[in-house]
Amino acid sequence: MNDSLVKSFEESRPRLRSVAHRMLGSTVEAEDAVQEAWLHATRADASGIANLGGWLTTIVSRICLDMLRARRSRREAKDELPDVIDPSGSPDREALVADSVGAALLVVLDTLAPPERIAFVLHDLFDVPFEEIAPIVGRTPTATRQLASRARRRVEGGAAAADVLERAVVEAFRQASREGDLAGLLAILAPDVVVLPDAAAARLGAVELRGDAAVAAAYKGRAREARPVTIDGAAGTSWAPGGKPRVVFAFTIEAGRIVEIQLVAELAALAAIDLMFAD
Repeated sequence: MNDSLVKSFEESRPRLRSVAHRMLGSTVEAEDAVQEAWLHATRADASGIANLGGWLTTIVSRICLDMLRARRSRREAKDELPDVIDPSGSPDREALVADSVGAALLVVLDTLAPPERIAFVLHDLFDVPFEEIAPIVGRTPTATRQLASRARRRVEGGAAAADVLERAVVEAFRQASREGDLAGLLAILAPDVVVLPDAAAARLGAVELRGDAAVAAAYKGRAREARPVTIDGAAGTSWAPGGKPRVVFAFTIEAGRIVEIQLVAELAALAAIDLMFAD
């Protein structure tokens, strides 16, 4: 076994899982895709590959493309609609949002053809150059750019792309925290993420945290009382025992990852926030 391949795969695993999750909208399918990518990688000759991380991303992206095409074929054969979040707030909603990022983005992304979806996710969410995406979708770089552009227009036609992504990331944080999913938390936290509590939040026991490992460890299994909210129109969460907001979590998100979480508990600050429960 190539030791450098093993090391690179383990280092790349969170990113590979995140890429697959955003493409497929399912935690289980994303994990399957990552495992399949590992099998493909071990059967290939990686000795001459300089950028193993990029190579592994390419492998998992091609696997996701095949899975999306197979899913689309099955759906067309059954003439069924994709599973999306039930806006009625029925009991089924909790099961549907369990896939966090994928479920939130699926509403829009599932309208895209598989090559469009791959091009959009890799370029717009993970900054992969079109020259590297083109071989995956079987297009020229120029045609791949057009795929992503067309996908972006369709996404923005249903909802602002940034807004969709931010709400998906915040929901992913809430779900991963509630379920104790350490890997899920690490996948959406920037390496240098910070948690900044105000004085009132500090009096409730919140502490300033820095770094994805510290934040993920602190919030693993901690969101059982958290509810999704909009904070001045932006996605957030609130610790609201008994339905009354005690602490509001305001997120700053860049390139699909959380870079800052502000904890607001001062009564005056809470009163000044335009807060609305989203569920």
